[in-house]
Amino acid sequence: MKVDVFNLKGKKIDTADLSAAIFEAPVKVDLMHQAYVRQMANSRLGTHSTKGRSEVSGGGRKPWRQKGTGRARQGSIRAAQWVGGGKIFTPKPRSYEKAMPKKMRRAALRSALSVKASEGEIVLVDALKIDEFKTQKMAEALHTVAGEATILLLIPDNSPEYEDVKRACSNLSNVKTLLANYLNIRDLLSFEKVVMPVAALDVIESYLG
Repeated sequence: MKVDVFNLKGKKIDTADLSAAIFEAPVKVDLMHQAYVRQMANSRLGTHSTKGRSEVSGGGRKPWRQKGTGRARQGSIRAAQWVGGGKIFTPKPRSYEKAMPKKMRRAALRSALSVKASEGEIVLVDALKIDEFKTQKMAEALHTVAGEATILLLIPDNSPEYEDVKRACSNLSNVKTLLANYLNIRDLLSFEKVVMPVAALDVIESYLG
């Protein structure tokens, strides 16, 4: 598959070949769903906790004698039916982590990238260089190449020039910058277009190809 390479002024300057193994892979929706659910589950902290009957304070004395009062028998004012009593079957700290083999995770990424490529939602640029790394300038440049779409902006590394790009994009609500080797299924499915320099494409092909 061939795609056009633009500069940040929207002018086509070259074409690039997308690896068929990555961008024309079989689309496996169930695998993408499994990878997405796994990522969302693994992001949960699982620190929720409530107190059971044995953990709440008070209730050491029987409220009233067992028989003869005409009231229902009670053993503690901290039983679950009392206000302020312990709770039953409530959350305790736990891990929500789900396991998924690396081969399956990468196959899910290839499926998602193939969908993006088939729908024309991958935009290649020669470099992320503008005259001045200001938020407004970066917003104008990205609007030129991607329009009004929400954008996942992939960068190849943390070199100083890309640090400037991240800083300039940090206040743009429709743009997220991400290292190419941190590409994940949630971000791929959450943003409408993927914009990346050719150098970031090389990073992706190095570990997904």
